Amino acid sequence: MLRMFMVADWLNLSYESTKDAVTENQTIRRFVGVNLTKGNAPAATTLLLFRHLLEENGIFDKIFETINGLLAANRLTVSKGSIADAAILEAPSSTKNVAKSCDPEMHQAKKGNQWYFGMKVHVSVDDKTGIAHTITTTAANVHDITEAHKLIRKSDDVVRGDAGYTGLYKRS
Repeated sequence: MLRMFMVADWLNLSYESTKDAVTENQTIRRFVGVNLTKGNAPAATTLLLFRHLLEENGIFDKIFETINGLLAANRLTVSKGSIADAAILEAPSSTKNVAKSCDPEMHQAKKGNQWYFGMKVHVSVDDKTGIAHTITTTAANVHDITEAHKLIRKSDDVVRGDAGYTGLYKRS
């Protein structure tokens, strides 16, 4: 239970998402010590009750300090972060339709030496699990950096992105 609780904290997962991660991710399952052939991963409510037990006995903070201290002493760190990126989803630019017009929400954008018409999907995933936590959509001509603030969680220590996010730290 303690390892499962640590996974929840390190990966910034809800208890329900932690149960799912243990069930779906073999590396996490191996770390936690769950064998699905012998039973299911503990339920989210079980993890919550375990947390309350640690808090009631005053050992919650001591355990985290001890484990994080041991990790730091061994030059291991657990950071909470995200990876952000965007992709253009093309739409038909033709006006040969009933309305005789293009979709007003779609716009042109140049990527490299090629022009695209459509919209852009901006996605941010947890850097440890790869699970998407935030998705936004805009017209294709909206620059990646303008949506970046919506893709960052308050708990993120690190945010990674491609050249479209250069200078993000200068913006507030």
